Formats: sequence, C-alpha cells, structure tokens
Amino acid sequence: MATAPPSVAPDRTQDRMWHDVLLPDDVKDVRADVRAAVAEHLAPTAREIGRQLETPDAFPWTAFRGLASAGVFAYPFEGEHGAGLTHRNLGTCIATEEIAYESSSLAGVYDGQCILVAQTLRWAEDHVKAELLPKLISGEQVFSFATTEPDASSDLTPSALKTVATRTADGFTVTGRKRWITNSIVADYVCMLCRDGEEDACTMLLIPLKDNPGVTIGPPDTKMGHHGQITADIVLEDVHVPHDHCLGQPGRGLGVALGSLAAGRVGIAAAGVGVAQAALDLAVQRVRERKLFGKLIGEMQHWQYRLAAHATEIECARSLYQKAAMRMDLGDRSGEPEASMAKSYATRLANDVARDALQVHGGYGFARQMGATGETYRLEEIYRDAKILEIFEGANEVLQWVIARHLIGRDVTG
Repeated sequence: MATAPPSVAPDRTQDRMWHDVLLPDDVKDVRADVRAAVAEHLAPTAREIGRQLETPDAFPWTAFRGLASAGVFAYPFEGEHGAGLTHRNLGTCIATEEIAYESSSLAGVYDGQCILVAQTLRWAEDHVKAELLPKLISGEQVFSFATTEPDASSDLTPSALKTVATRTADGFTVTGRKRWITNSIVADYVCMLCRDGEEDACTMLLIPLKDNPGVTIGPPDTKMGHHGQITADIVLEDVHVPHDHCLGQPGRGLGVALGSLAAGRVGIAAAGVGVAQAALDLAVQRVRERKLFGKLIGEMQHWQYRLAAHATEIECARSLYQKAAMRMDLGDRSGEPEASMAKSYATRLANDVARDALQVHGGYGFARQMGATGETYRLEEIYRDAKILEIFEGANEVLQWVIARHLIGRDVTG
C-alpha cells in the first residue's frame, strides 16, 4: 500500500533553482514581502477557500482584507496612493505569482481588483480617482471588471455586445447583462464595457452597484474550480450613470478594455507560474519520499527528466511574464507579443505540471480527504483550479492567433 504524502508544506525549490538577477531594484523586495503577507493572511484559510461552495457569504474577506492591510493592493498605483514602485506592472505580477502559489482563486480575485480594475481606473477623472483609489487599496471597497456577456467573451466588437449605454443629457442609461463577473456579489463598483447606443463603438463606464436602482446581481456560479473567485451575472435595467463616470472618452472604450485585458493576461501568466511552482514542489517532495518496488520514485529516470524539464519550463515562463510586464512598465501598453506568449505558455504549463504532480501522488493526488484518517490533500484543488487559467482573459487559442498575427502579419492571418 502506498504511503500517504506528508502533511507538512514542501520546500520551495524556487529558492535554490531560480535567481532574481535581472529584477530592477524597486521590486526586489516585493516577493519576500508578499510571501510573508500570504503566509499570515491567506495560508491559514487557503484550503478552506479552495474547497468551499460558492455562496453569497463565501467571499474570502479575511484573506482579501489581510492582503490589503499588508500593502499588497498598493503595488499597481503611483503617487500618494501607491507603493512607490517604478515598475508597477512587474511588482503586481510578482505579487500575483506569490498569491497563486497558495491559492489560484485568490490570485483571480487580486487580478480583478488590482490589475484589471487598476488599469481601467487610470482613465477615470481625477476627482473620481481621489475618492475611490484609497478605498480600493485599503480593501474597504471591492471592484469588478465586466466585459463578458452570455454571447460575447473573446469577441468584444461592438456588434457582439448586447449591453447598451444610451447617451443622455447628463450621462448614460445602461441596459444589459454581464456574465462571469469576478467579485460582483460583494462589489461596490464595476468597470463595464458597453456598446455605445449612438454609434458602432464601445464605451467603458464606472457603475455603482450597491443600492443602485435597476442593478441586480445574480446568484453565484458554481464552478469546477476557483471557488474563492466567486462570479455572478450583473443585470442592468435603465441604470443611470453620470457623465463623469465615463472611463476615457465615450465611444473609445474598447481600447481601454483591451489595454486592461493585456495587463490581465500577464497577471494570469504570473498566476500560472505560481500554480506550476506549487505543483512542482509537491511533486519533488513526493518523489523524494515515496518508494515503489523498493526504490524511491526520485531514483527513476522518467520522473527525474520530467521534473527537470518542468523546472526549466517554469524558469522560462517566469522570465517571459516578467519581460512582458517590464515592457508595459517601459511604456508599451500592449506588451505584445510577449503578453500572449507568457499567458498561453505559463497556463498550459500549470496544467501540465499539475497533471504530472497528481500522477506522482497516485490515488492521494486524486483525493481531497481520506475518510478513515481525515488527512487532506491539495493537488486535486490545484488540478481543478489550473484549467480555467487557459480559458479566461483570452483563451489560449485566441492568443496563439494574436502571436501569429505578429509573426506572420495581419495581412495574411486576418
């Protein structure tokens, strides 16, 4: 009979296999700071978050507000509200990786609050930013980002959107439905992409959600994984939005949304690296301790080579997302083609490493809890969580097309 895996946390192989030799000085301490914050505020409840049923009361407030209190939500911002980083995208992505190492779904929550929304609010008017950014950074208020609809996700062209913002004398009236919206069950505001009612264009709006007539938040979606990243529909019926809550120019919202999603892709790449690293560490721990036919699994060349290859791939994926983030910090808001390369590569890798780590653990990798002893295992959570990384914020197949357009030329690829 196979011996159960140990319950102690595995060694962080990253600390001896990877070296921060190219990072700018302003972000060198981010990883250690976030790792400490994660250990204090997220790790104690992470497994409960990963296994819970999505309900309106299940939002991970303790971890959310704990990370905010540690200053992790300030990394994306400059000026008096921010953490003082020059390389804000890079610092935020490093934070995302460290959060994802402990909980991929909390990395999704962080991505919504501190990457997608943070990028979009750059387009808000100064008085709106002055009012809302301190509440976002402190965790006092929760924010959502909404582009996806029941029949519009990868395709965000105006003709695909059914949520319409009609211009009025003092702002906009919005009617429609958004789907798969992270944080929406508790959010105070949502940054929402709408089809502009007056032209073949889109407008991005900042819409208050709580106690707002015409706004309805649906029940939480129940998903295979990412149980801490609770999603739900947002339905709007003749909802008034004042003119100063337009993010950017009316009719120019698609560019705002796509810029935010490009940054989000790099963040999800970082999350993929965190998930892959966690799975690799569990696999290394297992092959060093489990015996099969009288010898350690780690003595078998097959697993030596598989895990060595995965360690190499994680090194490549980490360097790639950091390069994409650096390009954005240097002024290229698209970060392409590295953003698409990083996201598609790192998230595929997360699934590959999770699959192999589960295989190394055998039946224990497939188990959540042993009935006889109460022992619990994490790999089934990692395996469930990893899949969505290949789907959201740009399905990997779409991103391959983006890469091909840069490589071959849009005149050929379309």
